[in-house]
Amino acid sequence: MNIKEEFISTLSHEIRTPLTSIKGFIKTLLDNWDAIDDDKKKEFLLIVANQTTRLTNLVENVLNVAKLDSCEENFVFVKVDFNKLISDCIKVIRMNYKDFEFDYKKTNELYCYCDDNKTQQIILNILDNSAKYSTNSKKIEIKTYSNKNCNVCSIKNYGSYIDDKNKEKIFDKFYRVDSYLKSKTQGSGLGLYIANNLAKKMQGKIEVKSNKKTLETEFLVYLPTFDVEQSMKMGV
Repeated sequence: MNIKEEFISTLSHEIRTPLTSIKGFIKTLLDNWDAIDDDKKKEFLLIVANQTTRLTNLVENVLNVAKLDSCEENFVFVKVDFNKLISDCIKVIRMNYKDFEFDYKKTNELYCYCDDNKTQQIILNILDNSAKYSTNSKKIEIKTYSNKNCNVCSIKNYGSYIDDKNKEKIFDKFYRVDSYLKSKTQGSGLGLYIANNLAKKMQGKIEVKSNKKTLETEFLVYLPTFDVEQSMKMGV
């Protein structure tokens, strides 16, 4: 089986798993509604809601890949408050990782020249990836700072290590198979591919650093700072 075929097989499994769970819990509720107490009903409905969110995210990732590959993705470049955007993303990701600590240290007054929605997608994908593969500690460290003509968001987790030969490959579309991303965690491996391509299309980049001894992995998102001259060049 080649990489693409194995990816399709993995994707089919990832879709089937939440659908089976949703169907099973709904059937249980319908068949036994009067016999199930309210706490158990709430527990079952929360599971259905979480699995629905998981399925929605998976479908959205697949659709986003199709847009990127067909060059149909449209970008609206505006002045974006980088710190506020990241704060908003942390609020969203906390809903899925309520037992995690998200330690955010920010530099004041950072503005990027980028697409607001696409930048949120980048940060959310990397935050989700970092939490998903954090095995030694339920703590994610986030910080922002300025670096030359870019603003940088650093997202660090503990418990995963990516060796040098895989640091570029993890951004490949089908590389979840036979890579550091192939583990007990759920996912299709599309998040980093999407994030990396969106960053490039906004004249930014994503780097990854990993320490084998401390099992720290840090993703660095670089996006252009806002300035009037640059905005005029890009037609805004």
